[in-house]
Amino acid sequence: MSDRWLVELLLAVVVVTAVGVVRARNLLVASVLMGAYSLVMALIWTAMQAYDVALTEAAVGAGISTILLIGALIRVGSRIGGSKERDAPRVDKVALAVALLTGAALAYGTLDMPAIGDRAAPVHVHPKVARHYIDRSMEETGVPNMVTVVLASYRGYDTMFETCVVFTAALGVMVLLRRRRDAAQPLPEPTPGEMRDQAIFTVMTRMTAPFVLVYGSYVITHGELGPGGGFQGGVILAAAYLIYALVHGLAAAQRALPPRVTDLGAGAGVLIYAGVGVVCLLLGGDFLAYDALNQADPVKGQQLGMTLVELGVGLTVACVMVTIFNEVARP
Repeated sequence: MSDRWLVELLLAVVVVTAVGVVRARNLLVASVLMGAYSLVMALIWTAMQAYDVALTEAAVGAGISTILLIGALIRVGSRIGGSKERDAPRVDKVALAVALLTGAALAYGTLDMPAIGDRAAPVHVHPKVARHYIDRSMEETGVPNMVTVVLASYRGYDTMFETCVVFTAALGVMVLLRRRRDAAQPLPEPTPGEMRDQAIFTVMTRMTAPFVLVYGSYVITHGELGPGGGFQGGVILAAAYLIYALVHGLAAAQRALPPRVTDLGAGAGVLIYAGVGVVCLLLGGDFLAYDALNQADPVKGQQLGMTLVELGVGLTVACVMVTIFNEVARP
């Protein structure tokens, strides 16, 4: 089976899964189906050889997003409440019309897009930037993963401000959901009969959590060699905390990793990223021009700079995900 037919088959599965999400009346079922939707999308990206995107989709969409939704449903319940009329399937005609028009506009906009791999595409017809990335990235950085080079070096400003956006999301959640009396009001301990009383859950959590942490650290520090980086690795690290909290309770998780630590870590990651740029300036280079970090060997300077900023991104993303979960899951 060619890759094209595989992608088309997976796209059909995506459509079926999306319909299942819309039709599901149980929110837990809908959340699990959304995780399956993201997992199938990760397979599609893999079939299209977009491995970094596939890893991001698997970690964020199928992984931590599903855990966050399940964590919220544990607190609010998984059934849609209300009258029989509200529970009965009902189509909002205005919303349906808006969705169809938006979909039609997006489909129309794809008609002018070049085919995948088309050598006559504008990016190949005017190849100054693209050709520089392709021809010079290995020479200038010594990093084989071109995606990491583009995101962490050539587009370092863009990635730094994306990290700031993630940090701003955590600030927004804390402002909206965190209460001043939280510090004086301890979290309730799990009641008997919850997941921590199930041997399978507790044993599997203790067995898998260390491997998740090691793998997340590997993804952060080895993004230059393969798919991954700070965003994907940070989400994987946060997933270990979220799973532990779901099984052993939020109080136990916060004793292991206090909120004050994650609050500081979220800001520290941004400071690490920006601090690398400041050090480059102090050494006589441009902001985030990693060559200045090792003027005797600019390639090693590039590698050092990208490693440091990826660590900053991973720290911010992991701490922000944990902070959002703590605030959403808190009763």
